[in-house]
Amino acid sequence: MELLIASAVGVLTAAGIYLVLRLRTFPVIIGTSLLSYAVNVFLFASGRLAMDAPPVLRDGAERYTDPLPQALVLTAIVISFGMTAVVVMIALGSWLSSDDDRVDRPARGEDDTNAPSVTEGGAR
Repeated sequence: MELLIASAVGVLTAAGIYLVLRLRTFPVIIGTSLLSYAVNVFLFASGRLAMDAPPVLRDGAERYTDPLPQALVLTAIVISFGMTAVVVMIALGSWLSSDDDRVDRPARGEDDTNAPSVTEGGAR
């Protein structure tokens, strides 16, 4: 079970970092969401992966799960949802002001002498 969870965290982190390094805003938003999912799974797994164990101590319970990581994951889900909404609004405002969703181009009216040139027929 631990190998499966560790592999899932690794795959989510790798995919999230790959998407964050893209030059478009939508993959960056998806990448940050994947990174937050990886952190949530990591936090949840830090409370020991125990099947059919109560979350709090009871009389006669030999093993239990720690309820603190579950509370942290719940809080992290709410925070990541709010931050995703903020990032989507920022990306939408950027797209509306520049008619493009590339993150490496300056906005209209700014000096773009140092910006990389992209041909219209090339890959975007």
